[in-house]
Amino acid sequence: MKWDWNAVSDFMPHFWDGLLVTLQALALGSLLSFTLGLVWALLMRTPSMGVPPGRAKSRARGIVRWPVGVVTEFVRNTPLLVQLFFLFYVLPEWGLTFSALTTGVFAIGLHYSTYTMQVYRAGIEAVPVGQWEAATALNLPRYRTWAAVILPQALRRVVPALGNYVIAMLKDTPMLMVITVLEMLGRARLFSQQHFQFTEPLTVIGVAFILISYLASLLLRALERRLVR
Repeated sequence: MKWDWNAVSDFMPHFWDGLLVTLQALALGSLLSFTLGLVWALLMRTPSMGVPPGRAKSRARGIVRWPVGVVTEFVRNTPLLVQLFFLFYVLPEWGLTFSALTTGVFAIGLHYSTYTMQVYRAGIEAVPVGQWEAATALNLPRYRTWAAVILPQALRRVVPALGNYVIAMLKDTPMLMVITVLEMLGRARLFSQQHFQFTEPLTVIGVAFILISYLASLLLRALERRLVR
């Protein structure tokens, strides 16, 4: 086996196209997972506005928490690959058709939102009880308590864990190849089949994943140190 630099140079234009798609899927999928995860976490703590205390209040909370819990557990306990196939091949039979990249972004965002939900819940529960009591003593509105007191403190605590999921999402983006998204691995596979050269393109994308993950970890550490200060 001999390393062919000409194959590398021929592959690089395809690599940059695949890298752009990978970063798009990662950025949009991360944004969706962080947003949905926060929504799930808040819904699991939904108070029962206007419901008298006692059993009725607990029942009303269960009406919200039970379906959210069922949906998130189902998504978390089914493989991302199965979800990709379902969204891309089954939904069109029901009249719901989206582009391959849109489907991939939604699948990654939805799948990882069930994990980020647990991260947010842990961060919210880590906020000292005194903060809640102080907000109540000041008679702050509920939305103000969350926006100005609870969430800013919770988010500082969960940044490292959320960063780990960003890297995990990056490593799962090659799965989008199965629904015809030409990200880095898809481009490498297509190039290899056309030119019968597998070592060079696969090595290039392997190095690219390592570099992107390392740079992402450095940025997350810098952000974590800034938040601590």
